[in-house]
Amino acid sequence: METIGLDSASVGPTVVRQAVRDRMEACRITNPQAYREHLTVSSQELQELINAVVIPETWFFRDREAFTMLARHARVHKPAQPIRVLSLPCSTGEEAYSVAMAMFDAGFEAHEFKIDGVDVSSRNIATAERAIYGRNSFRGSHLEFKDRYFEAAEGGLRPIAGVLKQVRFRVGNLFGSRAFGQEVYDILLCRNLLIYFNRELQDRALSCLKDLLAKDGLLLVGPAEAALPRLHGFISAEWPLAFAFLKSEAVKTTAPKVPAAVPVRAPSPKVNKSEPLLPFRPTIGNEGRRQAPTKPLAQASESLIAVERIANAGRVKEAQEVALAHLKEFGPSAEIFYLLGLVQDADGSAPEAARSYRKALYLAPNHREALVHLALLLSKQGDHNGAEALAGRLGRVQKRSGG
Repeated sequence: METIGLDSASVGPTVVRQAVRDRMEACRITNPQAYREHLTVSSQELQELINAVVIPETWFFRDREAFTMLARHARVHKPAQPIRVLSLPCSTGEEAYSVAMAMFDAGFEAHEFKIDGVDVSSRNIATAERAIYGRNSFRGSHLEFKDRYFEAAEGGLRPIAGVLKQVRFRVGNLFGSRAFGQEVYDILLCRNLLIYFNRELQDRALSCLKDLLAKDGLLLVGPAEAALPRLHGFISAEWPLAFAFLKSEAVKTTAPKVPAAVPVRAPSPKVNKSEPLLPFRPTIGNEGRRQAPTKPLAQASESLIAVERIANAGRVKEAQEVALAHLKEFGPSAEIFYLLGLVQDADGSAPEAARSYRKALYLAPNHREALVHLALLLSKQGDHNGAEALAGRLGRVQKRSGG
């Protein structure tokens, strides 16, 4: 864990112990101390252990607004030379290929951008270079990109040659001095990595990320990490749901108009008595966020976007107040409890965050993101049995969905 910087508590001690046992068996070593000594002299075995610990969890166009935002940012800040994009960690390649598709959709030509994918796991890199994907890599209801950019291959679907050529993969470590040389990037995706670090390593990682970015570079992080970049001088790009930050006070990409934040004491909506009102139904995952046509449901959806926008800007206290106002105005749903858990988690209110995640899972037992974040939170609190139970539950959900 020291080599790659991961906090063993965040990935689960049992996961680490099982990986060590598996690798000891593969090496036919029975003594733990002997295996530790073997690791110090065998870089290949150290890599195999890293591969066993790092478990990929990704899919194409995860958090779609991030890809919309980065393509528009690239258009506004287009440099003379090709735009450089880094996906770190790139996992099994879905994110990096999604960037290529988003750039093509935004009108960029192949010679106008290049993408690097870097990951500590050589197994992940091999999968990314093989580039054959099954059903678990295609989630959600917006899958029209499959027809444009994929072709059938033995074992699944493969991106077309034009997409494959835009991405270069390699094994590397954010903290490795030789991983990047003098390279700088215009856009850097480092999503859902910082949550696995303790605070000291988070600070170190953000300093490294800042060094890797060009002057007006764009950093995209995960939803639970949105409060961290501001602590290191990054500026919110103010694009809802993208969790995007600028390295400096550059001209900001214009975001689409979104509703103003819901006031803490939100007034009751005006009711047309001739028009019957339907109750606000909890949504499962993200698919139902914008689906209902009735007025109260539309207002609730707009309110959820406002909560995410404020959280994305790093204003976690305000986001909690707005989320609680949403609960009072529109009633409970899995999505608002999940968002409330995220901002409480980011604010360091672990017990409150755990309660919110549990409420989300009560309303939507298969809510993937709530399962992931509650498992991480329990692991950090030392409840490894609870974290592992949730991890097993998440695995069953993924298996049922075709993962």
